[in-house]
This record gives sequence, C-alpha cells and structure tokens, in this order.
Amino acid sequence: MAVRHSGLQDVGGEGMVWLHVSHSNLKSHSGQLRFSLRTSLEAVKERLNQNSGTTVSSMLLQLYDESDHKICDMVDDTRVLGFYSPMDGYRIHIVDLDPASCTANGWLEDTSLVEKYTITDEDYNKREDTFRKFKEKKIADGQIWSQHKTEEGAFEEMARSIHVGDRCEVNPGGKRGIVMFVGLAENLGSGHWIGVQYDEPVGKHDGMVKGTRYFCCLPGHGVMVRPDKVQVGDYPELDPFDEEDEI
Repeated sequence: MAVRHSGLQDVGGEGMVWLHVSHSNLKSHSGQLRFSLRTSLEAVKERLNQNSGTTVSSMLLQLYDESDHKICDMVDDTRVLGFYSPMDGYRIHIVDLDPASCTANGWLEDTSLVEKYTITDEDYNKREDTFRKFKEKKIADGQIWSQHKTEEGAFEEMARSIHVGDRCEVNPGGKRGIVMFVGLAENLGSGHWIGVQYDEPVGKHDGMVKGTRYFCCLPGHGVMVRPDKVQVGDYPELDPFDEEDEI
C-alpha cells in the first residue's frame, strides 16, 4: 500500500502525535504513547523495545489508521516518524520477527508456563535458615508475637483488594506498572507480598528473587513490595514526553 510521503511539511503545531500500540505476540499489550514526529524510526523502535521487550533488530512496525486499515510497513529506520504521516488515534503494530523472542509463546503473559519452585515439607524442615525455624525458636523462647501477627494480618487484608493484572502505582516514587504476583514469599519475609512489573526499567529483577521465580517480566522491570506500598486503580502508563516545561 502506498505511503503518503509528506516528510515534515504536515507536522505543524507542537509536532507531537498520540498513537495506540499493539504487539503480534502480546494479547494484553496495548496502550497509547506520544511521539515527536521528528523522532527517527530507529528511536521509536528503541522506545518500543523498552515498552514491549522486542529487540530493535527483530522489530517490524506497521501503521494502521483509525478504521484499522493498514497504511504501510514502516521499514526505513533513517526516516523520521513524520515521514509516514501518522495522525492522533492511529496505531503502531509491532511485529516480532524473532521466533526465539522472550515475547513468543506467551512467556511474558501466561504465568502457567513458568516453572514454579517447590519444596516438600520434609526438605523444608531440614533447612536451618527458614522463617519457620526462626519463628519456632522465638515461640520456644517465650517472646511475644502480637505485633508481628498484627502486621501480617494487615498485609493480608490489604492484599485481598489487589489482583494480578491490576494497574497500580508503587510509592514512594509513584512508579507505575502491572500487578504480576500476590501471595506469600517466605524466602523474602513472612506475610503477603506484591510482585509488580514496572512500565519502565526502574525495577530490580525479572521476577526471580533469591532463586525463586514469582513471575516473569523484562529484566530490570520487576519488584517485590509489601501491599501497603501498592495502590491499584486507573493508572495509565506515564508519558516521558509529557513534561510541563516542554516547548
């Protein structure tokens, strides 16, 4: 299909455009990002790499209009985005050409594909560095656990309102992402924990912590936090171009 080769003469105004984003391998990957029309297509791919996990070299971008009609394949990385004349409400579709991509076969979305770490009670009781042994020793020593139990109960109550798939904001810092795990993680500490996949690479891991896989996400996007740090709600992905001092 022919491309409307407009260069930048149609940019005008602020030269920014809002585009929906979809992905060939990720059913739940959707959203809207704002781009400068003067951004090179290579830079657009680099941003989408952080957003989707598809490498730049394996990424084919396709442009669709508001009626979901394909306009073109965006194949010339040396061109700026404005060359393809996208308009607000158009959609960039990411086609991942790498059959071995981390996005393939549902690895970033279907947690049932992740091999879960398990241990029998017999093997667990043989270990000396567990929370269970620590707790038994404290109880045997006659130490009071009321405050600890109260804290665990509070975390459990908070966790009931948090579900896998919820959009959320983690504080302090206001970092946004998606809830990927809700439950106990004894190797991190007693009580409930929340696993979050951040929208940006501001996390600590890829969902594996201390040898245990709690969820799967891109490297540097994952974090495990207590429920009191997580607020769920309508938290859209932050736009790094949306700055108050932008001119």
